[in-house]
Amino acid sequence: MLADLGADVVKLEDPDGGDYLRALPPLAGAESGYFHALNRNKRSLALDLGAPGGAAAFLKLARTFDVVVESFRPGVLDRLGCGWEALRAASPAAILCSITGYGQTGPYRDLAGHDLDYCALAGVLARNGPPEAPLPLGVPVADLAGGAWPAVAGILAALHRRQASGVGARVDVSMTEGALSLLALAHGGAAAGEPLGRGEGGLDGRRACYGVYRAADGRFVALAALEPRFFRRFCEAVGRPELAARQLDGDGPRAELEAVFAARTRDEWAAFGREHDVCLAPVLEPAESREDPQLRARGAFLEVPTPREGRAMPGVATPVRLDGATAPLRPAPRLGEHGDEVLREAGFDPEEVASLRAAGALAPSSA
Repeated sequence: MLADLGADVVKLEDPDGGDYLRALPPLAGAESGYFHALNRNKRSLALDLGAPGGAAAFLKLARTFDVVVESFRPGVLDRLGCGWEALRAASPAAILCSITGYGQTGPYRDLAGHDLDYCALAGVLARNGPPEAPLPLGVPVADLAGGAWPAVAGILAALHRRQASGVGARVDVSMTEGALSLLALAHGGAAAGEPLGRGEGGLDGRRACYGVYRAADGRFVALAALEPRFFRRFCEAVGRPELAARQLDGDGPRAELEAVFAARTRDEWAAFGREHDVCLAPVLEPAESREDPQLRARGAFLEVPTPREGRAMPGVATPVRLDGATAPLRPAPRLGEHGDEVLREAGFDPEEVASLRAAGALAPSSA
């Protein structure tokens, strides 16, 4: 995200294999499709922090960068000699952003986990699925909405503060708490008496005016006519104006609307929604969204030229536009591809680079 917004992002990797995501199937050829999706516009430096000279090289390098981002468990960087205190001693204006599952403090800080665990603890998982059992969400909510975006916000806030004060910052991002923040409305509703249980909230699909319906062709549409004026407009447009008065009557006229939606195909309903402006949209499969005229017009999908894969790799654009500027389209880096270049820019002389390579701290130049 930061690279798309113009930052120079250097991915620091272990020379012994680097980011494991590179080899995680499905492979696009040489490397994983997942890796390409997350690493465009970055440079790669393969430096072993545990090898002789590795930690010292890292601290020297960090002095020339604005921000260090890491996602180890708490304490790992400290054991490597590269933690917050060491970083701050090397550069008082340093900004360190740590993204972890549970945060830098608390009884769970050292526990292993993944997105599903963080959503489970936050209460997000319990809100998803039918009443009889929660279901995993099909997207990594805690990783992205709960981790990556709060990290971007924290980094930008720290940079803004440093510009005024000259003081660095430790940005502590808990993916669990980031996922929890998505339940702010639900907890606010609960304080006013709305149930928090799965399928009981106003946005859980229980209300007829806000839910998913099956169309005549077996595909689905999403009706989100929460405001009375939109629901009334929808009911009038389908020839059932009497249903509008029942919007807040328990679950509302769900059975009647199921019958209404069963009379047309999904795409017919999509055209109907655009014509009448009633908060109605087709439920597109992910592959279909690539062809949606709105998303295409906005440049929501990218094609990144990637010579080593012999083709352009598809990507999803970062959804922030600054004065209409377009993001660069550089392919994800090969392991250690930019090592010499990055170190030279940071002031390392050829002897220092050669010494790091001889000690096994730096990947071979052919990487």
